[in-house]
Amino acid sequence: MPENHPLDSRIEVLKEKMLSAPRFASIEQARIITRVYQENEELSVPKKRALSLKAALEELEIGVEPEELIVGNRTKGVRYGVVFPESGCSWIDREFETLPTRPQDRFLVKEEEIKEFRETIYPYWKGKSMEDVIRQRDGQHIDAIAKVVKINQKDHAQGHICPDVKRWLEKGPAGLKAEALKKLETCAEDEREFYECVVLVMEGAIHFMNRYHDLILSMDREQELTEVAAICKNLSERGARTFHEAVQSIWFLFVILHMESNASSFSPGRMDQYLYPFYERDVAQGRIDKERALVLLECLWLKFNQIVYLRNQNSAKYFAGFPIGFNIALGGVDAQGKDTYNEVSLLCLQAQYDLGLPQPNLSVRLHKHTSSELMQAAIQVVAKGSGMPQFFNDEAIIQTMHDDLGIAIQDARDYAIVGCVELTTHGNNLGWSDAAMFNLNKALELTLNHGVCLLTGEKIGLDLGGLDTYGSFAALEQAFQTQVDYFIDEMMKAEEVVEQAHQDCLPTAFLSSVIDDCLEVGKDVTRGGAKYNLSGIQMIQIANLADSLAALQKLVYDERRIEAVDLLQALRTDFKNDRVMQTMLQNKVPKYGNDVDWVDAHGAKWASYFREKMKQYTNYRGGPYHTGMYTVSAHVPMGENVGASPDGRNAKTPLADGGMSPVYGRDLSGPTAVLKSVSKMQDSCTTNGGLLNMKFLPSFFQTQTGRNKFENFLRAFVDLEIPHIQFNVVNRADLLDAKAHPERHQSLTIRVAGYTAYFVELAGKLQDEIIERTSYADI
Repeated sequence: MPENHPLDSRIEVLKEKMLSAPRFASIEQARIITRVYQENEELSVPKKRALSLKAALEELEIGVEPEELIVGNRTKGVRYGVVFPESGCSWIDREFETLPTRPQDRFLVKEEEIKEFRETIYPYWKGKSMEDVIRQRDGQHIDAIAKVVKINQKDHAQGHICPDVKRWLEKGPAGLKAEALKKLETCAEDEREFYECVVLVMEGAIHFMNRYHDLILSMDREQELTEVAAICKNLSERGARTFHEAVQSIWFLFVILHMESNASSFSPGRMDQYLYPFYERDVAQGRIDKERALVLLECLWLKFNQIVYLRNQNSAKYFAGFPIGFNIALGGVDAQGKDTYNEVSLLCLQAQYDLGLPQPNLSVRLHKHTSSELMQAAIQVVAKGSGMPQFFNDEAIIQTMHDDLGIAIQDARDYAIVGCVELTTHGNNLGWSDAAMFNLNKALELTLNHGVCLLTGEKIGLDLGGLDTYGSFAALEQAFQTQVDYFIDEMMKAEEVVEQAHQDCLPTAFLSSVIDDCLEVGKDVTRGGAKYNLSGIQMIQIANLADSLAALQKLVYDERRIEAVDLLQALRTDFKNDRVMQTMLQNKVPKYGNDVDWVDAHGAKWASYFREKMKQYTNYRGGPYHTGMYTVSAHVPMGENVGASPDGRNAKTPLADGGMSPVYGRDLSGPTAVLKSVSKMQDSCTTNGGLLNMKFLPSFFQTQTGRNKFENFLRAFVDLEIPHIQFNVVNRADLLDAKAHPERHQSLTIRVAGYTAYFVELAGKLQDEIIERTSYADI
């Protein structure tokens, strides 16, 4: 169970250094990449990509703090945002000077780097980066559907992947290089370049590890740091053999993945499972004890917080607070379906309890036979208020992955989580889990208003009629279905363009080497080399949609208390002259999240419809599309794109948070009623991840009675087969004070959507939405 104890002095020093370090944008790797491309114009893109990663691994400035036991980063400075020209350069040119002052996710800049970027880097990449390629091929079309469909992955590489960490720990870069060389002896001609690229990047990884060995030996150092140097040397030559080596090896893996792709959400997955054999062996041999293992894990936890992701200004609103997404899953069933957790599981919880930082994104897998010990340990961490861990339900997820996606049952039992809440198999899947976000509420708006945007007056959808022409609720729903179908078709056209551009511009030899079955079949992961090839689309937001449809059905069509033409006019004027009508819409109709069957059924119906529609499509890698219900922070900017809605919501205000969560303030019947409403959603709708947010007051957890009640609440969540749940434990007064006096609350973390962020680093509108979420004092 987590214990209250002072942090190790080493961890205190490293944490303070990290939190006080300034956050800059960096062009160092962009400079190297550009030079390598210029020197090798005659080579293919895969070769240039491999050579530029190798060069970065060999040349990037590196540093080591004297207190560190786990070393490595993709920049010498911590929390630097990396400019990555292969994926996106034009937006940097547009926004470089505004990075320090933009509303969300700011970075300091150096004038000399802006000058160098404009004079030597951007002129080479202008028109050539993946961002430019996508815009040339489909830019106008993507813009035309943008208010309904946000197409993602347009200016950065695809992350959201759980690599085969166990294989990496076993082989290391030297072993993977040897495997690729062996394949080169017998491979087909069209596979040769792939294996040659793997050899190149593994040579770079070996060199990278040795550079840390050499740097440490050049420093004035204590014996412990000398041991770290030896570990780096060992890992360059072979797989990991000790717990310390394994933890260091894990970090090297994720640093290099970020250097290759500069993408978010590369996740370690079930770390307690693959680290435990190292821990068990070291303890048995007297090489390590529980306290030392905890310090090593906390050194790793600090490292997870040293990488952030530089997004463009618009994207930063949708993914606010640097959600880099190092997701670690603890507990859950094993390959035989039995409960599994261990001492490393509890040590990971202790590390989060001690540090309370936004990363890693800690998750706990629950099922009907989860031990009370693990649950109570997790609840104690929840009560600390960092927004972690979040909880996933094996009962809702495993069989559905098998039945709906054709994933082998042993792989489904070994599922991991990437990024926020996205579900994946471990080490063999390119899930493309953040392909697009589909705003169902904007589609409804266009259906009600003849295809015309309420905010701009522009016709952007199909004119199928309007509230002034639909004679029945059934007719309205039929028109809505047609509108949704149209935008889904348009979305899929754009998705094909984006995936093809990733194949053409961003092949990833290093990532492919740690995703099964790429090395076996000689195919890059972007070209379908993984065992599983999925693409995930998010539905935004079912709660608002259910509330709007319920209001239309009850007040307009069933009871006829509001005339359809009057409601349409009120929506067009944002209820300016119709406050009484707005109050009726808000208060005279039950809302999703209160266990009212007919209201909840609206949400369940359209979620299922959307999911079934996805089954008609195949992605560019030959795999299936599936759906998720989560938003990151997109419920705020997507709400800004939606006019007034029939649920009584004003134009441009946020949509519901989470993905399965009720609209904030409308869940009036308590947390159990919320669970029951959400449970009516089919689990097949959230195979790409579902998100349920809740907020509890800290006082609830102060007694063992309260913690026991919370455990029973979680067991009800399991029994109801809801895929996901997470909690903020915070007082409203503290959040208000943090907004007014950010200097007093620099370390306050909050659960935004599927991730935790520093509250004071969030933009004001998102802070306000979090403050207004319903808080529960009891169950």
